[in-house]
Order: sequence, then C-alpha cells, then structure tokens
Amino acid sequence: MSDAHLTARSLETLLGSWRGAAPSYQSLADRVRLLVLDGRIPIGTRLPAERELAGRLDLSRTTVSAAYRQLRDAGFLESVRGSGSVARLPGPALALPAAASEGMLDFTKAALPAAASLPAAARAAAEELPHFLPDSGYDPVGLPHLREAIAERYRERGLPTDPEQVLVTVGAQQAIALIARAFLTRGDRALIEMPTYPHATEALRLAGARLVPVTVTPPEDGPHAIGAEEDGWDAEAIEQTIRRASPALAYVMPDFHNPTGASMSPGTRERLLASAAAHGTIVVGDETTAELDIDRPGSPLPLAAYAERSAGDAPVVLIGSASKSLWGGLRIGWIRADRPVIQRLIAAKPATDLGTPMIEQLVVARMLPQTAEILEERRSQLRDGRETVRRLVASTFPGWSVPSLHGGLAAWIGIGAPVSSALALGARNHGLLIAAGPRFGLDGAFERFLRIPITYSVDETERAFAALSLAWAVASTEPAPYFEAGTLPNVV
Repeated sequence: MSDAHLTARSLETLLGSWRGAAPSYQSLADRVRLLVLDGRIPIGTRLPAERELAGRLDLSRTTVSAAYRQLRDAGFLESVRGSGSVARLPGPALALPAAASEGMLDFTKAALPAAASLPAAARAAAEELPHFLPDSGYDPVGLPHLREAIAERYRERGLPTDPEQVLVTVGAQQAIALIARAFLTRGDRALIEMPTYPHATEALRLAGARLVPVTVTPPEDGPHAIGAEEDGWDAEAIEQTIRRASPALAYVMPDFHNPTGASMSPGTRERLLASAAAHGTIVVGDETTAELDIDRPGSPLPLAAYAERSAGDAPVVLIGSASKSLWGGLRIGWIRADRPVIQRLIAAKPATDLGTPMIEQLVVARMLPQTAEILEERRSQLRDGRETVRRLVASTFPGWSVPSLHGGLAAWIGIGAPVSSALALGARNHGLLIAAGPRFGLDGAFERFLRIPITYSVDETERAFAALSLAWAVASTEPAPYFEAGTLPNVV
C-alpha cells in the first residue's frame, strides 16, 4: 500500500474547472478518472475522505459518495477498510492497451514508424550476433564500436567526444532515472522546465527531488531565427531561479523542446551554463529530439559545446536516444559526459540494470553511420505531418493557435479555453487517446493547451481531428469562469 495521500485541497487544484452539463457526480467521477489515466493521480494514492472533499468542493456528501461509487464500479478506486479510497486502474478487460485492437487511435505517443533502413540493419545484426555469443552477454557499459559510433556523431555535430565519454543505456528514460539517482539525494532541488516531459519529472521525484520550475513558452508563428532573443526561455528568470534555489541539477530540453517545440538560442545556453557553473548545478541536456530538424534557421551545437564559452565550467550531461530518430522499439539510449561522471554512472547502473540488450546495440551501431540519410527521411515525414496538422487546425478549429514549429515530434496547440482535460476525456468516447495539456505540467496547469503529434499519417490525423471535433462540441460548452473570450492562450 502506498503512503501517498491526496488532500482535498490538492485534489481541488488537480480537478480544475470540472463542472459540466452532466450531473455533478458524473462530472466529478469523469475528471478523477482522467486524472488517474493521465498519471496525475498516481496509482496507490489515497483520495480524500468523502466528507472532507464534499466540504472543499461545496457539494453534498451524497454527490461525492455517488462519484466515488461510480469510480469503484469502473475499477478506478478501491475501498480499503481503515485506509479510505485508493486509486487503481481497471482490470485487463478495461485496460487502455486493449483499446488499440478496437480501432482506438493512440495519440499519446509522439513517435515515428521505423526508419526504412531498419529491417536490413536488423538482418545484418542477426548475422553478426554469433560473434558475441561466446561471451556472457551482460554488457553494462555498451559495445565499444557502438560507443565509438555515438562519439563520432557528436564529433560531426561539433562536440569533440571519445568513446570513454559515452555510456549506453536502455533508452533515454533509463538515462534520466540513472542520472537522477546518481546525483540527487532526498530534498535536493531540481530545476525543470514547465511544461516538460512528464516521465522526467516522475524520475526526478522518485529520486527525492523538490522540483523548481521555469517557464518555456511556444515560439510565435512565423520566421524565428535560432539566435533570436525571444526563444521561449526567460534567461533572466533561469539565472534568478538558480541563484535563489541553488538546484543540484537542472533538466532541460534545449532543442525542439517537448512539448512546445521551442529551441534555445546560443545566448540562452551560455547564460544557463554560466549560472549553473557559478552555483554548482549539474546541467542535464535531453537531446533526444535534437536532430529532428525540419527547417530550423541555424544549427546550434550540442549543449555541452557552449560550456567553454560560458563563465566557469558547468558539468554538462547529455542524453541521446535511438528511439526518436530510428524507432521506438529500439530501446537504446546513451549518456555523454566527462569521464569521471561516466565512471560514477557506471558504478550506479547495476543497482537497476545488469546490461543493455546486445542485438539492439548491433542494430543501432549499423544505423548510426546512415544518420544523414535517415534524418532526411524523417524531415520529409515530419514536414508532411506538420502541414497536415496546420491544415486541419485551420479548417476545423480556426480559433486554435498553432505555434511556430521547425522540428520535433509534436505541436503544442493553444485551444483558447481551459478545457484540455475535458476534451481529452471526451475524445476517448470517439476512439482517440490523447494526453491533456496538464499531463505536461504541475498541479493542473496548461488546461489551455493540447499536444498533437505530427508523426502520424494523413488518414490517422484526419480521424483524430474528427474525434476532437465531436469532443470539442461538448467540452467547449463547459463552464470556465476564469476564461476570457477572445484572449490568446498563455502559459500559466
């Protein structure tokens, strides 16, 4: 049993503007269900007592009891004697993964299909595998020739790197968790961007970090040079936050930030690293989407290359992955850092992992030398996806706002009203799974935004927008007392 306990006040914050045209108990149950599905109420969390929540929401206890009963009947709550009501997920019959076989579109994943060259690389890797079979197969560091291929890619991008500065991991997510576990202790502060990649915040929290957010805003539509001052980050706010909070670690996505699509200017990178160096903050640069460029003006160097230009010498740890550019089924990621940092991470890795799969390493090692051709293929796919999303927003939701998008995997759409959760919940009823904006924030923020991937086919994207259109007809009519008609969506 988890010790996590959600207070009535905290749940009220997460609920946001939840009251709709349906009966109150139904609207409350629907919103709590979405919070559980989106992970904003972690499984095992004890919800507030019915009487406590009724008082906080100004409802009758009968209404809250009816909502809790509906959630229990659907498998989202479990009542435990002496422990109250605990968040659960339904059994296999109602679990979301089964929905894919029923024709559900899963837009919670911003991911491309496998690169065209992957089948040939997989066949060649299978033929190469017997050479490694006499060994134990446990590889905690990474195959030497794969580490050299990764190092070579950094050198091609303008960052001198040798294989001893590279550690291969089981995907980028393991890299984030490993870094957090190695460099954070309970109570340490960690700077994060808001919005951000939700599984990164989960990894940092599991390591005991207290999160300190800085805002990233989507770039305005139109030409946006990478050297421009308005890059989406407030460099002065970053400096003030680091100076005030002295975070042990800063987790940032400087290229095609997920979900906003913004890219950090060289000037902001230098100011971030200078401030981090002055206060002993380790900077973790998640570059998993860094090379998914469509038509970005300028090509910034990897984040670590700017450390020499900044005042001081900030420790910079880079994270990369094959999953975004090659295929999500290749669970190969890596960490690039100075040798002492890599040695510390190698020492920490066996606590949760004894080795990275061999065959996947062989496949990625064969594909990395083809990066230029693969990225050209991806550029074409993403350009088509971007134009499809822009066209469908203009024709279906002319009041929505599409930011400038020069790369990355998704568009951070401003929907004009704080109803993202209601929209995502309604879309499920029309065959679409999509993450609500608050999934990328803290405490219910970003209800005015929706992340829409640009990685799907025209047919799939058109189906998704048809589902959103049906869901919007209901969601947009829900009361939203703090929304002012006619205003543009802002990051809150």
